[in-house]
Amino acid sequence: MRVLVVEDEPYMAEAIRDGLRLEAIAADIAGDGDTALELLSINAYDIAVLDRDIPGPSGDEIAKRIVASGSGMPILILTAADRIDDKASGFELGADDYLTKPFALRELVLRLRALDRRRAHHRPPVREIAGLRLDPFRREVYRDGRYVALTRKQFAVLEVLVAAEGGVISAEELLERAWDENADPFTNAVRITVSALRKRLGEPWIIATVPGVGYRIHTAPGTERESGDRG
Repeated sequence: MRVLVVEDEPYMAEAIRDGLRLEAIAADIAGDGDTALELLSINAYDIAVLDRDIPGPSGDEIAKRIVASGSGMPILILTAADRIDDKASGFELGADDYLTKPFALRELVLRLRALDRRRAHHRPPVREIAGLRLDPFRREVYRDGRYVALTRKQFAVLEVLVAAEGGVISAEELLERAWDENADPFTNAVRITVSALRKRLGEPWIIATVPGVGYRIHTAPGTERESGDRG
């Protein structure tokens, strides 16, 4: 999951971003409305977390534009305004959820995951492919009935690959969707993470490398052993 956090208080924004990263949720920060609109125009986000009172176009204006775009992107309003009237006006703008400050990061994570499940209601909550069973809510992975313990980043990468249903995902796309905008595009993080993930899942290798293109879940593991051995 990748979210845009629009918050003009730097320390809070960074604390939210760092906390979400620990939960395998990639987060980009916008400190004002103009930056938020720019990021929304160039990146694909699953959810927008908006503070209403920000410099430039307000959080309310950002929400209106997201709704008008027809993208269906869920919006969570994050603000100190806690009156019922404030909440009502937020929902009328098109917000899907509302969290008032101060808040517990754990609650924000739970709400984001709930919004993500609702956004993807047309997809089965548990994904299964080639003997893999991935439960995004419980953060659990099984291969042929065997539980596989993964790090948060490994789970995030596998979630993207499984969602592609055998389609090829480039290293650049993995970096964008499982990391965030601050990730170094020249890093070996994707290759290293995929290699470690492949070993965690065990043989026969289920993550195939498509040379010069990217990675995919191999729906018939074992028949392309050589492509799986390369990082």
